[in-house]
Amino acid sequence: MTRKASPCVISESSVGTELDETECQVLAQIMGVQTLQDGEVLVTEGEADNSLFVLASGRLAVAHGGAGSRESVVYVMSPGECAGTRAFVDRTGRKATLRAIGDVTVYALQPEAFEALLQVHALLVYKVMRALFRITHRNLMRMNMESRELTNYITRSKGRY
Repeated sequence: MTRKASPCVISESSVGTELDETECQVLAQIMGVQTLQDGEVLVTEGEADNSLFVLASGRLAVAHGGAGSRESVVYVMSPGECAGTRAFVDRTGRKATLRAIGDVTVYALQPEAFEALLQVHALLVYKVMRALFRITHRNLMRMNMESRELTNYITRSKGRY
């Protein structure tokens, strides 16, 4: 039996914040569902996969490194968060590895399937793209704050870290 994406989960996710019930149902119809067990890799850093992922349940580690160097977890995703916004929009390689922490369910959206909605559901596409912009903006603001805090720490301690 093939699992279907839940419109309710989509509406509670970061990409579904502006979507109404019907729009969530339309999006759910074109999303794939993947399940992972603890330690399984969803995508690997550098991989060409352009899917947008919405974490439906469980937790995903966002990590850098591996392949000759030690993998470093930089963030742990919670349900409702999404990953792969840059790869989805720019169609470039992955900048991080996504690894399951415990049992995980992920919804995957392919760029081609999403773009096919433009003809009939243009407002839905617009709302999702606005959500992706907000997610990217929030991440940029968080990174700027962390950079500022690190700079303040280094300069205040005169480089003693």
